[in-house]
Amino acid sequence: MTPQTSAFCSIVPPHLLEHLARSSNPAVAAAARRTLVADAAARTFRVLPLPGAAPTLAPGDAGKPHRTVHDCARGTDLPGTKVRSEGEEAVADATVNRAYAGLGATFDLFMNAFGHDSIDGSGLPLIASVHYDENYGNAFWNGEQMVFGDGDDEIFLDFTLPVDVIGHELAHGFTQYTANLEYFSQSGALNESVSDVFGSLVKQYALDQSAEQADWLIGEGLFHPNVQGAALRSMKAPGTAYDDDVLGKDPQPGHMDDYVRTGRDNGGVHINSGIPNHAFYLVATELGGKAWERAGQIWYDVMTGGTLTPETRFSEFAAATVAAARARYGDGEEIQAVLKAWTAVGVPTD
Repeated sequence: MTPQTSAFCSIVPPHLLEHLARSSNPAVAAAARRTLVADAAARTFRVLPLPGAAPTLAPGDAGKPHRTVHDCARGTDLPGTKVRSEGEEAVADATVNRAYAGLGATFDLFMNAFGHDSIDGSGLPLIASVHYDENYGNAFWNGEQMVFGDGDDEIFLDFTLPVDVIGHELAHGFTQYTANLEYFSQSGALNESVSDVFGSLVKQYALDQSAEQADWLIGEGLFHPNVQGAALRSMKAPGTAYDDDVLGKDPQPGHMDDYVRTGRDNGGVHINSGIPNHAFYLVATELGGKAWERAGQIWYDVMTGGTLTPETRFSEFAAATVAAARARYGDGEEIQAVLKAWTAVGVPTD
């Protein structure tokens, strides 16, 4: 499917950065304000598909990653200077090497677990830029590439540290090329949730973890050790990822009773994603084993099945997971796990 539009999709939600911008710590506040300004500029940039823009792969290149990492040298001109290409040896810059490895880990999940060649299914080259801006506290997908900040070393560390952050952002590209979920309200929260789901699966696949072994945290290791928080989000227990004097408290709900109605953050896309996130966690842990094998397969089938619209709501997505579970597995434990999970988070499936 050719993407119709793309959106600036970042790992750190604006409500968190806005909270930090009011911090009494001048360094924290300044870094957050700078990040918000940079995000606003990046958000105005829209990538539209060009005729013939699909990659042309040489014979034998299908099913293999095509990675390129660039260095912005603390500037904002993208993509920056090319510093590592596919197949080249590791360089002295650990950030570059982590970005390269994270692109590969994401490619491996989609290719090996689902037979999906890169994020578009047709071998799309994976491009990343590191060292973006000064004290930039975010990472984002802009419709054609990944961008990583170094953090401010007060709240955020280097954004290439958690592999699930890399997987999350590239999964926005996967959504762009499949269901193309509009980045607003419930469809936007589903867009964010799908990125958390596949970002978590990238980490679990790379570590060969079962659903029981996984931490189900998004961005674990991103916060400075002085921050009172484990990660940006928790799929296992939405609303518990952090509770810090500077950051504030994680606002994510895990049930429709607590759905947040807001005009901020594109209608709360980062906040309300906790509801479908928790549903996926419940399906994965109910079924057990490797989460990408059955729960992930159901979500993948929904995203690539052609039944979703850009404005898909939670209940429509839930119904699609029920249909996908039945189509692939029949009326067995898989469909029961899906029905049970959506009921537990208050989302109807019919």
